[in-house]
Amino acid sequence: MPFHVPWTDADPRYLGRGMLQHFWQQRSALTPENWAVHFLVRFEGRVVGVQTMRAKDFAGRRTIDSGSWIGMEVQGRGIGTEMRAAVLAFAFDHLGATRATSAAFADNARSLRVSDKLGYRRTGTATVVRRGEPTEEVQVAITPDEFLRPDWTLTVEGYPACAGLLAARPPA
Repeated sequence: MPFHVPWTDADPRYLGRGMLQHFWQQRSALTPENWAVHFLVRFEGRVVGVQTMRAKDFAGRRTIDSGSWIGMEVQGRGIGTEMRAAVLAFAFDHLGATRATSAAFADNARSLRVSDKLGYRRTGTATVVRRGEPTEEVQVAITPDEFLRPDWTLTVEGYPACAGLLAARPPA
C-alpha cells in the first residue's frame, strides 16, 4: 500500500464509489490558487492508472507536484515512466512550471526508479504515517533543464480553454 491515504484497503464493494467521490470532490474544489488534475491512463484500451498533477499558488510558485497509481498487472513495462514524463512535459512546456516535486515511500523502489530515470534529484526525506506506523518518504524535485525527456513529443488538444483556471503562463 504505497499511498498516504489507504484507499487500496477499502472494501471492494465500495472502492469504485469512493474513487468517484474523491475525483468529483477534486473537480468541484479546483481554483487557480489550489488545483489537482487527474489524467486517466489507458493501456491496450483498458484503464490501468491515474497520473495526478497538483499545485498550490501556482501563479507565484510555478511548482507542481505529482503522484500516481498504476495497476500491478502492467507495472514493469515503462508505463509509469511514460505517465510521469507526460505530466512533466505538460507542466514545463504548456503551464510554464519551473519546478516539479514528487515523493515515494523509501521501500517503493519502482516509483523511485521512475524518478531517477527522468532526472529527478533527491531533496530529502520525511517521516510520514502509513497504516498507523512511521514510514520514511523520499522527496524528489526536477527543473525543466534536469528533465531527461523521452524520445516522443507530447501533443495537447483543448488546453487553452482551461489555461486560466490553472494559472498557467506559457514559458518564455
